[in-house]
Amino acid sequence: MTNVKMERSRREEYTEATRLALMAAGREIFAREGYQAAGIEPISRSARVTRGAFYHHFEDKKALFEAVVIELQAEAVSRVNERSRTQRKTWERLFAGIDAYLDVCAEPAYGRIVVQEAPTVLGSKRFQEIEEAYPMSLLRASMNALKRDGELAHEDIDLLTRIVDAMICKIALMLSDADNPKRTRDRGVKLISTLLESLRRT
Repeated sequence: MTNVKMERSRREEYTEATRLALMAAGREIFAREGYQAAGIEPISRSARVTRGAFYHHFEDKKALFEAVVIELQAEAVSRVNERSRTQRKTWERLFAGIDAYLDVCAEPAYGRIVVQEAPTVLGSKRFQEIEEAYPMSLLRASMNALKRDGELAHEDIDLLTRIVDAMICKIALMLSDADNPKRTRDRGVKLISTLLESLRRT
């Protein structure tokens, strides 16, 4: 029985290692070449696995791409949380989180895979589902906390959250093509701040 368990454990470790290798290879190649140019064969070679091993873990290239997007979004949430926790007040945590998220968006892999390509490759509906499960969930929690604490004077907090999220996403999309990304980012965040300040109870 022990030998059977050990064999199963080794097999599970190998299976997980193979999946992680494919994820890492896919992430690198999607970021460098884009979704359309990336091929299953080059990804498999980069991961040092067979094409058959690829299909054991992922139905197709799109399935791998989606898994990479989810991984990147989960990492973004972790970094936003880490930065936000350095602030004591909810208002400061909100803007620390926005700042941290835009830092992530400025990184080449996240910028190309999540910001630029994911909405088209996955479709707006699926991309929105992932967005709402990860970064937008943090934004919604902060906005709800501000309303609960009496700092935001707006009845439809869900609509307000979606508007702010759309503004953040638009800023992120503009960064890669901006002549002066820092200025674009600063002006965008200032607009978000102005909007929310206009609804803030003092």
